[in-house]
Amino acid sequence: MIVELDRIDHSIIRELQKNARVTVTELASRVGLSKTPCQVRMRRLEEQGYITGYTALVNHTKLQQSHIAFTEVKLSDTNSHALIAFNEAVIQISAVEQCHMIAGNFDYLLKVRTRNMAEYRQVLGEQISALPHVLQTSTFVVMENVKDVGV
Repeated sequence: MIVELDRIDHSIIRELQKNARVTVTELASRVGLSKTPCQVRMRRLEEQGYITGYTALVNHTKLQQSHIAFTEVKLSDTNSHALIAFNEAVIQISAVEQCHMIAGNFDYLLKVRTRNMAEYRQVLGEQISALPHVLQTSTFVVMENVKDVGV
Protein backbone atom coordinates (compact mmCIF):
# COMPACT_ATOMS: atom_id res chain seq x y z
CA MET A 1 0.00 0.00 0.00
CA ILE A 2 1.49 3.32 -1.08
CA VAL A 3 0.74 6.20 1.26
CA GLU A 4 0.57 9.72 -0.17
CA LEU A 5 3.47 11.88 0.98
CA ASP A 6 2.80 14.68 3.42
CA ARG A 7 4.80 17.74 4.42
CA ILE A 8 6.94 15.77 6.90
CA ASP A 9 7.78 13.07 4.35
CA HIS A 10 8.94 15.77 1.93
CA SER A 11 10.98 17.37 4.73
CA ILE A 12 12.66 14.04 5.50
CA ILE A 13 13.57 13.58 1.84
CA ARG A 14 14.95 17.14 1.57
CA GLU A 15 17.04 16.76 4.71
CA LEU A 16 18.45 13.41 3.57
CA GLN A 17 19.33 14.95 0.19
CA LYS A 18 21.33 17.60 2.03
CA ASN A 19 23.09 15.07 4.28
CA ALA A 20 22.28 11.37 4.15
CA ARG A 21 24.62 10.73 7.08
CA VAL A 22 22.56 12.78 9.51
CA THR A 23 21.59 10.73 12.56
CA VAL A 24 17.96 9.70 12.89
CA THR A 25 17.77 11.69 16.13
CA GLU A 26 19.02 14.87 14.39
CA LEU A 27 16.77 14.23 11.36
CA ALA A 28 13.76 13.77 13.63
CA SER A 29 14.55 17.05 15.38
CA ARG A 30 14.87 18.90 12.06
CA VAL A 31 11.50 17.64 10.76
CA GLY A 32 9.62 17.95 14.05
CA LEU A 33 9.22 14.29 15.02
CA SER A 34 10.56 12.00 17.70
CA LYS A 35 13.12 9.35 16.73
CA THR A 36 10.84 6.29 16.35
CA PRO A 37 8.17 7.87 14.09
CA CYS A 38 10.97 9.36 11.98
CA GLN A 39 12.58 5.93 11.59
CA VAL A 40 9.22 4.41 10.64
CA ARG A 41 8.69 7.08 7.97
CA MET A 42 12.23 6.63 6.61
CA ARG A 43 11.72 2.87 6.35
CA ARG A 44 8.36 3.40 4.59
CA LEU A 45 9.92 5.89 2.14
CA GLU A 46 12.61 3.31 1.36
CA GLU A 47 10.18 0.38 1.04
CA GLN A 48 7.88 2.36 -1.26
CA GLY A 49 10.78 3.40 -3.48
CA TYR A 50 10.78 7.13 -2.75
CA ILE A 51 14.29 6.75 -1.33
CA THR A 52 16.23 4.37 -3.57
CA GLY A 53 19.62 4.54 -1.87
CA TYR A 54 22.25 6.67 -0.21
CA THR A 55 25.43 7.95 -1.79
CA ALA A 56 28.46 10.14 -1.17
CA LEU A 57 29.12 13.33 -3.08
CA VAL A 58 32.77 13.47 -4.04
CA ASN A 59 35.25 16.14 -5.05
CA HIS A 60 35.85 15.26 -8.70
CA THR A 61 38.78 17.67 -8.96
CA LYS A 62 40.65 15.83 -6.20
CA LEU A 63 39.84 12.55 -7.96
CA GLN A 64 41.18 14.00 -11.23
CA GLN A 65 37.80 13.57 -12.92
CA SER A 66 36.80 17.20 -13.38
CA HIS A 67 36.46 17.27 -17.20
CA ILE A 68 32.76 17.17 -18.11
CA ALA A 69 31.34 16.91 -21.61
CA PHE A 70 27.75 16.52 -22.71
CA THR A 71 27.43 14.32 -25.76
CA GLU A 72 24.42 14.30 -28.03
CA VAL A 73 23.93 10.92 -29.67
CA LYS A 74 21.80 10.32 -32.74
CA LEU A 75 20.99 6.70 -33.55
CA SER A 76 20.63 5.20 -37.01
CA ASP A 77 17.56 3.28 -35.85
CA THR A 78 15.14 3.87 -32.99
CA ASN A 79 13.08 0.71 -32.96
CA SER A 80 12.73 -0.98 -29.58
CA HIS A 81 15.52 -3.50 -30.27
CA ALA A 82 17.97 -0.72 -31.18
CA LEU A 83 17.05 1.30 -28.09
CA ILE A 84 17.44 -1.71 -25.81
CA ALA A 85 20.81 -2.58 -27.36
CA PHE A 86 22.05 1.00 -26.93
CA ASN A 87 20.74 1.25 -23.34
CA GLU A 88 22.37 -2.01 -22.26
CA ALA A 89 25.70 -1.07 -23.85
CA VAL A 90 25.93 2.53 -22.63
CA ILE A 91 25.47 1.39 -19.03
CA GLN A 92 28.80 -0.46 -19.33
CA ILE A 93 30.83 2.71 -20.03
CA SER A 94 32.11 3.93 -16.67
CA ALA A 95 32.89 7.46 -17.93
CA VAL A 96 29.20 7.98 -18.76
CA GLU A 97 27.80 9.47 -15.58
CA GLN A 98 24.28 10.05 -16.92
CA CYS A 99 22.34 8.95 -19.98
CA HIS A 100 18.98 10.45 -20.91
CA MET A 101 16.70 9.61 -23.83
CA ILE A 102 15.64 12.92 -25.38
CA ALA A 103 12.66 14.03 -27.44
CA GLY A 104 14.21 16.31 -30.02
CA ASN A 105 16.72 16.44 -32.87
CA PHE A 106 18.87 13.72 -31.30
CA ASP A 107 18.09 10.59 -29.31
CA TYR A 108 20.30 10.60 -26.19
CA LEU A 109 22.19 13.11 -24.06
CA LEU A 110 25.17 11.71 -22.15
CA LYS A 111 27.06 13.37 -19.32
CA VAL A 112 30.61 12.11 -19.63
CA ARG A 113 33.23 12.67 -16.91
CA THR A 114 36.93 12.13 -17.60
CA ARG A 115 40.34 13.45 -16.50
CA ASN A 116 40.91 15.66 -19.53
CA MET A 117 40.07 16.26 -23.18
CA ALA A 118 42.47 13.55 -24.38
CA GLU A 119 40.74 10.93 -22.26
CA TYR A 120 37.33 12.19 -23.42
CA ARG A 121 38.42 11.86 -27.07
CA GLN A 122 39.45 8.27 -26.37
CA VAL A 123 36.14 7.45 -24.65
CA LEU A 124 34.21 9.10 -27.48
CA GLY A 125 36.18 7.43 -30.27
CA GLU A 126 36.59 3.96 -28.80
CA GLN A 127 33.50 3.48 -26.64
CA ILE A 128 30.64 5.90 -27.33
CA SER A 129 30.98 5.89 -31.12
CA ALA A 130 31.16 2.08 -31.02
CA LEU A 131 27.83 1.73 -29.19
CA PRO A 132 25.09 -0.09 -31.12
CA HIS A 133 23.30 2.02 -33.76
CA VAL A 134 25.26 5.26 -33.14
CA LEU A 135 25.01 7.38 -36.27
CA GLN A 136 26.32 10.74 -35.09
CA THR A 137 27.58 12.51 -31.96
CA SER A 138 28.05 16.15 -30.98
CA THR A 139 30.04 17.29 -27.97
CA PHE A 140 29.56 20.26 -25.64
CA VAL A 141 32.42 20.78 -23.16
CA VAL A 142 31.63 22.27 -19.75
CA MET A 143 33.74 25.36 -19.05
CA GLU A 144 32.47 25.93 -15.51
CA ASN A 145 30.14 24.03 -13.20
CA VAL A 146 27.87 26.77 -11.83
CA LYS A 147 25.31 24.60 -9.99
CA ASP A 148 25.33 20.91 -9.18
CA VAL A 149 22.96 19.57 -6.55
CA GLY A 150 24.44 16.10 -6.63
CA VAL A 151 23.56 12.83 -8.17
